[in-house]
Amino acid sequence: MSFSDIISSGRIVDIMVVFVIIEVLVLVVYWKRTGRGVPTVPLLANVGAGGSLMLALGATMKGFDTQIIALCLVSSLVFHVTDLLIRWKR
Repeated sequence: MSFSDIISSGRIVDIMVVFVIIEVLVLVVYWKRTGRGVPTVPLLANVGAGGSLMLALGATMKGFDTQIIALCLVSSLVFHVTDLLIRWKR
């Protein structure tokens, strides 16, 4: 399978999701061990928004049903609003 095939098939999104999961695991472990870095809940809210958009892209590229794509997009919105609420200064 060529790199072009990986991109056109949407498999690139699957690969990127794996890298994001590894990144989150490393950052959560680092936070738990050192107390430094990004706290877990804000990290998950932020990554959840971007991750949901990546899943929507992958679902679109793979020809999934529009309801699945819409679910990914709504999920991204929920994560995004959660992220904003966490960051909002009162």
